[in-house]
Amino acid sequence: MNDTWVEILMQGHRIFGYAIMAYVALSASVYIFMYIAAARSLWRDRDLSPIQFSSVLETELVPPLSIVVPAYNESINIVSSVRSLLGINYKQFEIVVVNDGSKDGTAEIMIEEFDMTEVKGRVPFAGLKRETKPIRAVYRSLRHPNLVLVDKENGGKADALNVGINVSRYPYFVSLDGDTVLDSDAFIKVVKPIMDARPGEEIIATGGSVGIANGSIVDSGYLSRDSVRLSDKPLVVMQVIEYLRGFLMGRIGLSRYNMLLLVSGAFGVFNKKWVVEAGGYETGTIGEDMELTVRLHAEIRRKKSKARIVYVPEPVCWTEAPESFRILRRQRTRWQRGLFESIWTHRNMILNPRHGRVGMLSMPMFLFIELLGPLVEIFGYATVIFGFFLDRLNVQVSLSLALMMLLFGSLVSTGAVLFEEWRFHNYNRLRDVFRLFFYALSESFWYRPVLTLWRTHGLFQAIRGKKHGWGEMTRVNVLGANAKKAPIPGTGPMPTDREEGVDRS
Repeated sequence: MNDTWVEILMQGHRIFGYAIMAYVALSASVYIFMYIAAARSLWRDRDLSPIQFSSVLETELVPPLSIVVPAYNESINIVSSVRSLLGINYKQFEIVVVNDGSKDGTAEIMIEEFDMTEVKGRVPFAGLKRETKPIRAVYRSLRHPNLVLVDKENGGKADALNVGINVSRYPYFVSLDGDTVLDSDAFIKVVKPIMDARPGEEIIATGGSVGIANGSIVDSGYLSRDSVRLSDKPLVVMQVIEYLRGFLMGRIGLSRYNMLLLVSGAFGVFNKKWVVEAGGYETGTIGEDMELTVRLHAEIRRKKSKARIVYVPEPVCWTEAPESFRILRRQRTRWQRGLFESIWTHRNMILNPRHGRVGMLSMPMFLFIELLGPLVEIFGYATVIFGFFLDRLNVQVSLSLALMMLLFGSLVSTGAVLFEEWRFHNYNRLRDVFRLFFYALSESFWYRPVLTLWRTHGLFQAIRGKKHGWGEMTRVNVLGANAKKAPIPGTGPMPTDREEGVDRS
């Protein structure tokens, strides 16, 4: 290779390296901003005690809730699940179980166990105009008047949620994932922002932190603070840290400025009127929860409303995380496809001043940092390797780039662990805390590169148009042989949306 070509390669490598360094610096600035915003919010709410949460039940302002639970082939778990929900710590609620065309007798077991009778009169209809699969019958329990069963033809989870919204009677509804384990005061925590809304302000959706239950002890469908344990599996520990970073840093900062784009499908409360006006859940998408949240933001701007979508930093529910690389890979590639789909569907909002902060800040952040970030990281690693492979290129740029990419990610994760220990201290065993810090510091050296490859693969799958599917995660008994777990209905796959080995939190 002659000197001219070497000079061109050196110059190109240098420019490309500086461009990636600028991208990393921009990403770091965003994370630092989110870190400061999260710290301010957590400091402001530091004196909010569990007693204050419990006192919410004493007021007449507590909004009644409709708990919508889609279920498919849940004959084994359905009874214990519904019983755990009937015993929640809340004042006024109804449970709407939507049997999505089960083939294992789920509906029959519900009818027999809870002494249910068919409702012959007019069923409430919320006015959601989105077409759904036909309803076969609606039943109500004679022993529990607040328990309703809707038997319908199979249409998938989003379709089941839309049916549940239509037949529910209260102004707010709760959506639950199939593997959600509730905090004892979960419902109180998520409705408190609705009650605390300022004059002229309306809270149309709330969601809280989702923790990982692997290694913890669940009793009758609930997880108390004293029962939280850290799993012994390194892969699960890394997911715990990842959840802490995503919830305690990302969502607190976005919520503070009303830019939250995702209310987790694991557990969220929504204003039914707003959801109906936005068109309900989209049935042809992977990330139906993010897609709905983005449409709610668009509806807010269309109405020129002061309505807000709020994140509650308190842990409200827990979910089971994958314990194998195979299942985790499928989960994360699927998440990346869902992110691509949501951003592509609402691409007209990106850098659009008419959509305010969501269009000018939140959507671009999700596009350039969350969606395209893994691809830029891959190019960054390639630049570093290329710089070392040809020793005549700029090694200083390669070293600086590698150091920035490796250290910053670990420091951000360590900061998230600090937030958790400072504000919530869910992991009260000293060895669990030490392990969290150790794995947070090691993240960039093994977990993040693997995740980057998977997310890049998911992005390419989305670009190629890979079909979506709601799937079934291969589960293990993460709670131990003596745990008394009562899983919430919906864990089984909806057959019209099947994708083997996938789960979503």
